[in-house]
Amino acid sequence: MTRPTTPPSGAPEGLPDPAGQPVRRDARRNRDKLIAAAQAAFTAADGPVTLEAIARQAGVGIGTLYRHFPTREDLVDAVYAAELDAVTACVPALLDQHPADVALRAWMGRYAAFVATKRGMTDTLRAGFASGRIAPPSRERVTTTIATFLERGATTGTLRAGVDPDDVTTLFIGVFLAIASGASQEQTGRLLDLLTDALRPRTGTGTDS
Repeated sequence: MTRPTTPPSGAPEGLPDPAGQPVRRDARRNRDKLIAAAQAAFTAADGPVTLEAIARQAGVGIGTLYRHFPTREDLVDAVYAAELDAVTACVPALLDQHPADVALRAWMGRYAAFVATKRGMTDTLRAGFASGRIAPPSRERVTTTIATFLERGATTGTLRAGVDPDDVTTLFIGVFLAIASGASQEQTGRLLDLLTDALRPRTGTGTDS
């Protein structure tokens, strides 16, 4: 199919239009609709979801989907980033409402819940994390978020001081991979409890050296 060289906005797609927008409004709307449709489809599915089904649910053609997301991995990455935005946005409220250790456990639980509900994309996410394909930007965001909890906890005495946030991220991703492998909700909760407990200060029981 031949694409017009000049879109209706008067500027080539991807370049600023006369109003100063970096992307045509209709292109942005289509991208947002595709991400929303994918989020819904991945949540409702018991297995893999076809890209054609996502395009239909978004009300666009498959060609439009491929223009925005050339591969399935690109679409999954975009959905993951959008979900991570939502999970990260709750951090200030959690720290306002709870001690840092409780807030961290609650945040990890919310992250685990969004991963567990996206059954239609867990295999792709798991492969992406295992290969490092989606690690750099998203892992940095997770590490920065965890660092926020650790800093507050070290200040208030509810979490150990001197813990490397990237070490915690590594452990957390290990739990994530277990979730993606089909761990039960109960086991996931126990793993997150163990991780949180390991970050709390040691109490003087007479057995610590």
